[in-house]
Amino acid sequence: MHPPDSLTVSRLVELIREVVESNFFAVTVEGEVSNFAAPSSGHWYFTLKDGQSQLRAVMFRGRNRLVVTPPADGLKVLCTGTVSVYPARGEVQFIVDSLAPAGVGSLQAAFEALKVRLAAEGLFAEARKRPLPAFPRTVGIVTSPTGAAIHDMLNVLRRRAPGIRVVLRPTRVQGDGAAGEIAAAIADLNRQGEADVLIVGRGGGSLEDLWSFNEEAVARAIASSAIPVISAVGHEVDVTIADFVADLRAPTPSAAAELVAKSRLELESHVDHLIMRLQSRLTQGMALWGERLHGLESRLQLAARGWPARREQVAQQERRLILAMEGLVRQRSDLLARAAGRLDALSPLGQLARGYAIASRDAEGHSVVRLADLARGDELWLRFAEGRVRSRVEDVSGGSGSS
Repeated sequence: MHPPDSLTVSRLVELIREVVESNFFAVTVEGEVSNFAAPSSGHWYFTLKDGQSQLRAVMFRGRNRLVVTPPADGLKVLCTGTVSVYPARGEVQFIVDSLAPAGVGSLQAAFEALKVRLAAEGLFAEARKRPLPAFPRTVGIVTSPTGAAIHDMLNVLRRRAPGIRVVLRPTRVQGDGAAGEIAAAIADLNRQGEADVLIVGRGGGSLEDLWSFNEEAVARAIASSAIPVISAVGHEVDVTIADFVADLRAPTPSAAAELVAKSRLELESHVDHLIMRLQSRLTQGMALWGERLHGLESRLQLAARGWPARREQVAQQERRLILAMEGLVRQRSDLLARAAGRLDALSPLGQLARGYAIASRDAEGHSVVRLADLARGDELWLRFAEGRVRSRVEDVSGGSGSS
């Protein structure tokens, strides 16, 4: 039975591991490489040692691929990484993230250490980088108000995009406390919210001169900015932590101003191109319509020359039509006269004129057609050619109705 305050080996190793890893998260170590091995897994295993001590180290293949030349036994190197405990053997080991030959200096070592740590946090990831606004109206600049960089940027902006408004947040760009001022300036411009894009940078200088832009405070201020940030530090060969964190890196401050004004110039160039195309289309269209108009004029002239002959043809057709209409009218008149003669021959009035009379029962003209319809005493109306006579039937003979 174990005492109540005893620990298992695994638990003790785990506690040691927690203590070591929490206190030695990012460490830079200088030492001599010994027992270097590079198995097929791609990982590097070696020992770092000096005159008194040695430390097992491992550099995994995802990291050592960035090293141009693998180290050899006896080479003095400067390694940056984390200290951990290998639980299976309870051994302390150094997990190397970056490796370079010794002698690069403390600033470069600090640069590499911060670069590795921020990269592990994802601050350099392409997925978090934002595009610049297409047509920025206000540009915020964080730099020294007296340096050459601000004059270069303003000259470029005035020449390429005179309509862009500039908000300068002056700050020191080197020396003790400069990094804090730069970070505060970025935060101030974000609080104001006037700028559409920020340019953070300075002119060229030594590694020491540019060091403020390698400070963690500046890197985190750029990463926290809600406004897209262009890093413009030094010359093209100068690379800083700010360049990795920013949404876009410009090789120089002047180039940063050109990037800001680029979209506006592209738009103006595109508009000019469209105007030229429109003018070309209009010219072609006018030429085409001119040709069509000329063709119509030619056709009208040809038609005008043929008008006299056409008028004579129309006059002939008109005379023929009149003659045909006159003949048709005469023919129809003859037919009408013959029909009228036939109707007159069949008309009862014609019979009356020859001495006949028409008998009817009343003055309205209800004719008597059959003798059988009459009886003695019936009243009759007799119509003659000259008029009518009222009479009475005295006798009916010659039919079935006689009495």
